[in-house]
Amino acid sequence: MQSEKNGVVWVVGSFLIWGFMPIYWKHLNHVQSSEILTGRIVWAFIFTILAVVILKDHKQLFMDFKELWKTKKQFWGLYLASILITTNWFIYIWAVNHDFIVQTSLGYYINPLVSVLLGVFFLKEKLSPAQKSAFLLAVVGVVILAISYGTIPWIAIGLALSFSFYGFIKKSIRLDALRGLAIETCFIVPFAAGYYLWLFARQDAVFLHADLKTDLLLILTGIATALPLVMYAKGVQMIPLYVAGFIQYIAPTMMLIIGVFVYDESFGKMEFMSFSIIWLALIIFTVSKVYESVLVRRNAHS
Repeated sequence: MQSEKNGVVWVVGSFLIWGFMPIYWKHLNHVQSSEILTGRIVWAFIFTILAVVILKDHKQLFMDFKELWKTKKQFWGLYLASILITTNWFIYIWAVNHDFIVQTSLGYYINPLVSVLLGVFFLKEKLSPAQKSAFLLAVVGVVILAISYGTIPWIAIGLALSFSFYGFIKKSIRLDALRGLAIETCFIVPFAAGYYLWLFARQDAVFLHADLKTDLLLILTGIATALPLVMYAKGVQMIPLYVAGFIQYIAPTMMLIIGVFVYDESFGKMEFMSFSIIWLALIIFTVSKVYESVLVRRNAHS
């Protein structure tokens, strides 16, 4: 029981950090999104490698590389996952710094439903009637939002698709969260380092050319990336999956509140109607998943 409580604390902590991230990125809105992303990749790689060395886990990291290379499907799968998470990071950073925080919250609200859809298409999983209803309701909510915007909410859809496909690939690759992040950033860091050198050569880099606060915030993007991920990975192992399912809505709810009440983003009647339908869809979906999990546990004990 104590282990489960500790797990909840770790997972809630991770989603609270993710929920507050828009405020962090807003403090860097004078830096181009591409440079913020580049710094995030470079510093996340440096900090995760340092953490692996400090924890004396570097031998296992080399073993992970060897095992991945033996199974080329997993190796290139993780490479694709690293591209997807990089894409997700860029969309998110760009959206926050261009006043689309409400859309980012929508993306992470519909993400679980997109993940379920991937399971249906690629793993031939079956949806219960409640889950089908939830998915259709979510589609209606997104369509209403598209009509009110006069355009498809590409930011929300891009975030949901990139993160869902990333999670889908990662499910089949068993890796420690910290070492996994080290390998993922290792795949992308040569491109990031090359882009940084190009920025410095053109004298377009903000890093080391602005103020100390900006430099520190860019450096700390590495910790801001790695810390919640490791906290989540540590906590989710201690709690039932349906509990993690409830907790995951903390982050998009915080993003929505921050977007509307801190940064005065638009949230009128049409947005409220759309989000209400999506919230109803998520309630139906989550309750149905909880019911399934309770039945599985009850059958396992009987």
